Amino acid sequence: MVHNTQGHFIRFLTRHSLGLLAATGLLVLAAADIAPAQEGAPPALTLELNALQPSEKGCRLTFVVTNSLGVALDKVGFEVALFNQAQVVDRITVLDFKELPQGKTKVRRFDLGELDCTKITRVLVNDSTECAGAGIDPKACIRQLNPTTKSGIQFGS
Repeated sequence: MVHNTQGHFIRFLTRHSLGLLAATGLLVLAAADIAPAQEGAPPALTLELNALQPSEKGCRLTFVVTNSLGVALDKVGFEVALFNQAQVVDRITVLDFKELPQGKTKVRRFDLGELDCTKITRVLVNDSTECAGAGIDPKACIRQLNPTTKSGIQFGS
């Protein structure tokens, strides 16, 4: 009878210990997966081409920009090239994103006169024309640029 009780006890411990061990392992793996993404993310300036829409003036480009460079930016500007359906540069223009506090996300719209949105197939960030802030490398905005798009138009640097 003692032997039978010990057998039940050992099976009980084995069953519950393995469950606890598995749950602990999952928590450790989850924590290891989350922590590097939060702490190890490199500084970046994310620039998303969100939309191209016809406007009264021509074509309105909407951007969403997020400053994760680690410092506030007093002035940010980019030279962009717009390509037509023949993959020929239709226009080069400078877009002024103004100031951008650290950790802030902003939406900026630019109306480009006499431009047909339906003919634009690609937007290229050619260079950074302004990247100013306390202690910021003037080339950081282009070097650490992370271009993305939700517009369906090819976008990058």
